[in-house]
Amino acid sequence: MDQIRIKGLEIYARHGVYEEEKKMGQRFQVDAALHMDTRRAGRSDDLEASTDYGAVCRRLEEVLTGNCYNLIEAAAEYAAQDILLSFPLVEKVTLELHKPQAPIPLPFSDVSVRIDRGWHTAYIALGSNMGDRAAWLELGRSGLEKHPACRDVKMASLYGSLPYGGVEQEDFVNSALSLRTLLSPYELLDVLHGLEREAGRERLVRWGPRTLDLDLIFYDDLVLDDPRLTIPHPDLENRDFVLLPLCELAPAYRHPLTRKTVRQMLDELRDRGEGQVTDRKASDLQKTDGYGARR
Repeated sequence: MDQIRIKGLEIYARHGVYEEEKKMGQRFQVDAALHMDTRRAGRSDDLEASTDYGAVCRRLEEVLTGNCYNLIEAAAEYAAQDILLSFPLVEKVTLELHKPQAPIPLPFSDVSVRIDRGWHTAYIALGSNMGDRAAWLELGRSGLEKHPACRDVKMASLYGSLPYGGVEQEDFVNSALSLRTLLSPYELLDVLHGLEREAGRERLVRWGPRTLDLDLIFYDDLVLDDPRLTIPHPDLENRDFVLLPLCELAPAYRHPLTRKTVRQMLDELRDRGEGQVTDRKASDLQKTDGYGARR
């Protein structure tokens, strides 16, 4: 991806563990690389098609002088996040914060922290089979839409489905959504669990009834498997109540391990004569094709 680079931006700020550093302040330097597509700006020669690096520098100064952090790690983190939230064309930022006057009792030339932060695409499955099921799904959607580190939240239609996993219980309402996020997978997982708690979910029985279930299905092309989180979702290809709404949002999205598209996984599930979806909810009046995609 193209880059706009800023080097050696000097900012006098008050970051440090010691009280003297916060009181007296010191000189910091910032190097930043803004990862973005510059083709439209290059062809049009129009600033509106690009990111104003002067405005980026002023924003960095505001963030770094308007706050006092103990650690330059924190200063760099919040400065990078602010750039990504303030300048919509920037997809990723590489930021290095230098502290050449750090209180080190030995000769040295520089201390710095360098981080890479950017927007990620995530897909989340939603389900509920208690109370006002559609309202619980809406709570999940709106909670993510309101989160400052999430944007472009798009939700698919609602589907009715039979319970999955062998536990006798009420039928479900399911959907899926996509979003862009600055959160790491684990941070996003914490947000999802927080929304489930807000809905009063209790994890008493595996595959049991729930007010709100939010499962992280895909996160970019990440493959992750540990006791806390598995991405992609390990049972995705057997769940039409996930694949049907997901097919509305991203039918050509490929599973990073099998390389099968969402549409292919749904076709294969249907060819096996398996599935839990029973109906499309009446709250969605738009007609769809056989894959649940709007037309």
